Amino acid sequence: MAILEDKIREQIKTLFEALQNQVRIVNFTQEFECAFCRMTREMLEELGHLSEKITVEVYDFVRDAETVKRYAVDKIPATALVGEKDYGIRFYGVPAGYEFTSLIEGIIDVSRRKPNLSQDILTELGKVDRPVHIQVFVSPTCPYCMFAVRNAHRFAMASSFITADMVEVTEFPHLVVKYNVQSFPKIVINENHALPGLPTDTEFVRAILNAIAR
Repeated sequence: MAILEDKIREQIKTLFEALQNQVRIVNFTQEFECAFCRMTREMLEELGHLSEKITVEVYDFVRDAETVKRYAVDKIPATALVGEKDYGIRFYGVPAGYEFTSLIEGIIDVSRRKPNLSQDILTELGKVDRPVHIQVFVSPTCPYCMFAVRNAHRFAMASSFITADMVEVTEFPHLVVKYNVQSFPKIVINENHALPGLPTDTEFVRAILNAIAR
């Protein structure tokens, strides 16, 4: 049974006509003890059939340990969007609901090989000179979360020092406890710098720079 409805599939196929370069969707999964892995894999494979510029690679979280290590994946289901290089864009959990839009727009960004950011923001991101790990905790019913995810993923594209994760909280409840997630979106930078709510681009970049300040 198809995951995507026919109408949605046709809409996405039209959007994917704008893809400029090849995009690899790299999925990490396991067929047991992972409630949403199969759904995620099948949805990604359906997307892969909508454009010749998309390829979908599926790896087993246990058997393909070297690939898991190379992509620094620590939980499943996990999805990476890769272009000419790995930009550090990650989705942990099913990118469904509002986050499905984040996934589609992320694919388009990666195909263009550049984020849609202002020059001022790009200049500020150029000041990032050490590793930054952004986690954006989202709920499937949160309409604002996708904007935080989109910005985090764009920042990852703009800076080789930044990796950015979407984390769907219903699939990883232990992380809700660990990071004291009480509202959405919640952004965590380098484990101990929290940014609640939806910041502007400038506020988001300022928080990143503050997190790595000497």
